[in-house]
Amino acid sequence: MSNPEVVVHRDGDLLAAAAAARLVTRIVDAQAARGFASVVLTGGRTGTAVLDHLNRSAARDAVDWSRVDLFWGDERFLPSGHADRNETQARAALLDHVPLDPSRVHVMEPSDGKYGDDPEAAASAYAALLATLAGTEDVPAFDVCMLGVGEEGHVASVFPDSPAVHEKERTVVAVRDCPKPPPTRVSLTLASVRAAQEVWLMTTGEAKAEAVASALDGADEVALPAAGAVGRSRTLWLLDTSAASAVPALFKPSLA
Repeated sequence: MSNPEVVVHRDGDLLAAAAAARLVTRIVDAQAARGFASVVLTGGRTGTAVLDHLNRSAARDAVDWSRVDLFWGDERFLPSGHADRNETQARAALLDHVPLDPSRVHVMEPSDGKYGDDPEAAASAYAALLATLAGTEDVPAFDVCMLGVGEEGHVASVFPDSPAVHEKERTVVAVRDCPKPPPTRVSLTLASVRAAQEVWLMTTGEAKAEAVASALDGADEVALPAAGAVGRSRTLWLLDTSAASAVPALFKPSLA
């Protein structure tokens, strides 16, 4: 597993624009190396802003979108097309504007989908999909897994001291009674996140500073799940100046 790197941007908009540029480069490099790329998307303000910036960038068309596999780190278990679903927001920001292969857009089932109002079945189906695509592993070695970070240090829908953060066997879980609405979700576990070659943790605002600092300082992942979100070859924290205000000095973050 990799050691964390920290890059600090002036504000959230610049962070999103820079992350979008990084993502284009990473996808193009992966496609040049083996013909396709795989990316785990995240929701929330920053994750959606990255996709919006990518859509508005001239570099967007450097990507062969028909050879990109898209996944989600978590999803709100709501009806298809609901405005609060990460899929809905991603489609509006980018996915509906590029020539993706629909068979390579791997969504988590909604609450009105084929498994009905059964998040456990939806989670099991997504785990089975990942295993099928991974070959000999449980989860594909994603090129990039993008994550937001909550004020209490959650990533995806893995919250502190929750059943999801204690999960050791399953790659995808149903999450009930979330401390943030909506209460029911489907999420990758930390083991699945750690299958990614690169993990990018993107967050902004002073309210996140303590969680960021604690994760970088080696907090236990049960108490602060972001500390357990580590990539195989790279773990990149992309922060604005407020979120980076308490970063431990040993990281000497670069201001981009």
